[in-house]
Amino acid sequence: METYSLLREIADSWMLLALFIFFVGMAIWVFRPGSTKIYNDPANIPFRHEDKPASEDADSAKEA
Repeated sequence: METYSLLREIADSWMLLALFIFFVGMAIWVFRPGSTKIYNDPANIPFRHEDKPASEDADSAKEA
């Protein structure tokens, strides 16, 4: 069996299974009980300065 055919067969079967298991594992990790508190702050990043723009003081503090 030539190398390409062997690698193609492995990629079509076992790597597909491995990536699917990784995807399901990550979905379970993200939606596990108790993770809501961890992900609330990053989820609200686009809405932090919804009422008014960020002040220049806040921007300069982040750069320093």
